Amino acid sequence: MGSLKEKLKSLYKSRWFVFVGAMWLQSWAGIGYLFGSISPVIKRSLNYNQKQLAMLGVAKDLGDCVGFVTGVLCEILPIWAALLVGASLNLVGYGWVWLIVTSKVPTLPLWAMCILIFVGTNGETYFNTVSLVSCVQNFPKSRGPVVGILKGFAGLSGAILTQIYALIHSPDHASLIFMVAVGPSLVAIGLMFIVRPVGGHKQVRPSDGKSFTFVYGVCLLLAAYLLGVMVVQDLVDLSETVISIFTIILFLILLVPIVIPLSLTFGTAEKSLEEEALLPEPEGQSQHYSDEVILSELEDEKPKEVDLLPALERQKRIAQLQSRLLQAAAEGAVRVKRRRGPHRGEDFTLMQALIKADFWLLFISMVLGSGSGLTVIDNLGQMSQSLGYENAHIFVSMISIWNFLGRVGGGYISEIVVKDHTYPRPAALAVFQLVMTIGHLSIGMGWPGSMYIGTLLVGLGYGAHWAVVPATASELFGLRNFGALYNFITLANPIGTLVFSSLIASRIYDREAEKQAHGGHHLNIGSFVSHALNVGEQLKCEGSICFFLTSSIMAGFCIVAAGLSMFLVFRTRIVYAHLYGKSSMRNLR
Repeated sequence: MGSLKEKLKSLYKSRWFVFVGAMWLQSWAGIGYLFGSISPVIKRSLNYNQKQLAMLGVAKDLGDCVGFVTGVLCEILPIWAALLVGASLNLVGYGWVWLIVTSKVPTLPLWAMCILIFVGTNGETYFNTVSLVSCVQNFPKSRGPVVGILKGFAGLSGAILTQIYALIHSPDHASLIFMVAVGPSLVAIGLMFIVRPVGGHKQVRPSDGKSFTFVYGVCLLLAAYLLGVMVVQDLVDLSETVISIFTIILFLILLVPIVIPLSLTFGTAEKSLEEEALLPEPEGQSQHYSDEVILSELEDEKPKEVDLLPALERQKRIAQLQSRLLQAAAEGAVRVKRRRGPHRGEDFTLMQALIKADFWLLFISMVLGSGSGLTVIDNLGQMSQSLGYENAHIFVSMISIWNFLGRVGGGYISEIVVKDHTYPRPAALAVFQLVMTIGHLSIGMGWPGSMYIGTLLVGLGYGAHWAVVPATASELFGLRNFGALYNFITLANPIGTLVFSSLIASRIYDREAEKQAHGGHHLNIGSFVSHALNVGEQLKCEGSICFFLTSSIMAGFCIVAAGLSMFLVFRTRIVYAHLYGKSSMRNLR
């Protein structure tokens, strides 16, 4: 009995158990992805027009991305309390919307509905932040795979929740809002004492590589299964029994990763655990540099090749040079000063990071790449219809799968870049941004079948941003304030869509639609104005010309983003050499 109790205690403290719990939490955390499914219910119940519904959509986007308070609270409150706050916001926000839609409470004005949607969706930022902060601290040397897998599950949560709702099969469509309000909140409360930092950097095992490979296999299986289920449900009218079987299989796939912590705890005799450095430098180096005296002439006198030497040799050469400069300083020949602020790779506060060029290079690259990708996702309906595809549903379903694979694959590939080649992680980001460039051009050309290729490439590239960029930020600016840094980075999405979708894509589309309307009506102004003002019959654009210029502009900006990423690679190559050079080889032994 005592042995079983110790085993259960070991399981509770296992970083892999926390990781699996975070995967389950993220599977319910993509609340914003379901807005397209619940918005028709709100529109019909409250008699909203399209403009009013669009305002609710803006409130949803802001709630999904504005996480300053989230970052601050995750640094102040215990992890479980932050999850409780997120669950409460989700339950109150969408729960109240459900009560209004079902006429159980009086209807509120539009501005109050926007606040409720904002509050409900903002709960998602707590789920994301807690999951990422906990697991990045538990797996400090596997940040790419961890971030990619967790963000991937968040991206698939819309498809997962839709499948669960299909099982309920309620004639009352408002029940979907009830599920959005209650489901994620209950899951978060159930996992709030599981998802947390557990000192995972002291739990390194030789089998960790195989464990990540197993998780990747589960991710691929889940993506393939959901894609197959989407296609079958779209083509065939299934019975309730078949839908139940599909949903049960989905739950079984989601439960499979628990095999890892169970086998590590209750399996063969436990091997000795190793410890990996929690800070992103070789052992003892961070403390050495934080306390050392920096001379104003040291950087000028130090040869550039010194930075590329092994850590011990580099330290010896710098010590010799500094000794000579200290002697000169004693004689009054040079001035001594102490370097202020953290170095790259140490713990930055958000304000300290905001004055660093590296942070803005990463953020602007994220805005250009992620923003252009999200613009395609938001305009898939119009893009596909302009190219002659009657049903955009297949593209929406497919790009969600490519987005998931991009997040998982982006973490995996970027980890190979830093671990096997000791090269900065943003190099992988630059490659994915060039892949997105090809995707944008493919959509813009409008060739037969190019829409399928374009959504594939853009979906993969967009998803990769959310695996590579948060991991890079944690490596360059530390883990202590990662919650605040991550929630600032999420602002790239609304900024990017404001520029590309609102200011570029929509205006170009409307201009081309007006040209086609003039041509079709032979400048019959009265007929044209009547058509344009008709809410039920809005102007439509047909042909590749509708998004050719927009796609070309976004392709150009993706090339700029790749250039910024490579400039960041040039600036941070020494940091990654220190982080993953000698220390990573020591952890593999």
